[in-house]
This record gives sequence, C-alpha cells and structure tokens, in this order.
Amino acid sequence: MFTLEEAREYFKGDRYATELTGITIDEIGEGYAKVSCKVTPDHLNARGVVMGGVLFTMADFAFAVAANCGSQEVVSLQDQISYLSPAKGGMLTAEARCIKGGRSTCLYEVTVSDESGKKAAYVTVSGFVVGARE
Repeated sequence: MFTLEEAREYFKGDRYATELTGITIDEIGEGYAKVSCKVTPDHLNARGVVMGGVLFTMADFAFAVAANCGSQEVVSLQDQISYLSPAKGGMLTAEARCIKGGRSTCLYEVTVSDESGKKAAYVTVSGFVVGARE
C-alpha cells in the first residue's frame, strides 16, 4: 500500500489530471481515494458551468488512485457516469470506494461533489486487474 506521499509522487505521471486539470490527491486508503480540484475559468463550458469532462476526469483519476495504491495494477474497463446537477463554487472533490474487489475484475463507485457537498456526478467503474504491483 502506498503512503499518501508515494501516491502523489507516482501519480505525477498522470499529467492530464495533475497538470492540465489541477487535481490533487487528498486521501488514500484500502480501496479508497479522495481527490480535489480548484475550479478555474479553464474548467468552465460556454454556459459558465463546470464542463462534464472535468467531472469525468476527476472520477476517473479518483478511481485510478483508489484501485492502484495497493498490491494490484488496475485499468478501467467500463465507466458509467450520471450528471446530477451543475457544480457550484470554487472547489470540487471526488471520492472513490471499492464496492467489490476480485482476482481479475473490480467494481468502484465514485461521487463528485461541489464545495457545498452537493453531488454533481455519480460514476460506477468496472476495473480489470492487469497484474500484481512489482
């Protein structure tokens, strides 16, 4: 299991999430991760609300961190996102939790919330276990 600092160092390699989107890893645990992102004008669509792709990227990154901080290497197999409401405020968080782990597949749920705690998106992710972490 990675420490929080090891996870932050390892996932610096996920440059789209960490550099372009500005997502940071806040917490990790067994089958769990919490990430956050400060909303900037670059995250907004033409209507002035957070673009759906930002919410999806946060959910995907939270899943990646939660699923890959342990002894296995896991990739996303299938994702299903439901956009619930426009995100408001200046900060977003995404929390990923393992619902079912397995030898070759796993299932995670991810919620993305705005700074008031209102859920903006709900995502389920099926993962495929590529192998053991070396």
